[in-house]
Amino acid sequence: MSPRSSINVSLKINGRDHDVTSPGCDTLLDILRDKLGMTGTKKGCDMGACGACTVLAGGRRIKSCLALAASYDGRSITTIEGIGTLDKLHPLQAAFIRHDALQCGYCTPGQILSGLALLDEKPGDLAAIREGMSGNLCRCGAHPNIVAAIAEVAGL
Repeated sequence: MSPRSSINVSLKINGRDHDVTSPGCDTLLDILRDKLGMTGTKKGCDMGACGACTVLAGGRRIKSCLALAASYDGRSITTIEGIGTLDKLHPLQAAFIRHDALQCGYCTPGQILSGLALLDEKPGDLAAIREGMSGNLCRCGAHPNIVAAIAEVAGL
């Protein structure tokens, strides 16, 4: 099969089923943003280094810019659009606001998704949070505030 051959991919995104036909070389990020209009997940470096594209696949964080969509056929994906609502923020979203853990906001969706996965891993201290979030970059320098927000929700 050529990389441009169209394939069918079935994904459960934020609890809703989506069937998409796309080239076999499309990444999960391409599908989310370009085919499904879910622009909360950001395209940063497009090399997996910045973490702006972080989503959860079966509860585990992945860099969606590196994930071939076909590899996630039949899987459950969570994006920032599936976390909280304007009326009822997720506790981590609320903590980000309280701790001013965002400046430009571009990396925030990936930071929050990565933070959620880290919370499930039960970090024991601030060093574990810093290490666990090391794959997500904030070029504005809000890292200490991001760590503080995650620590609050973790009860540290």
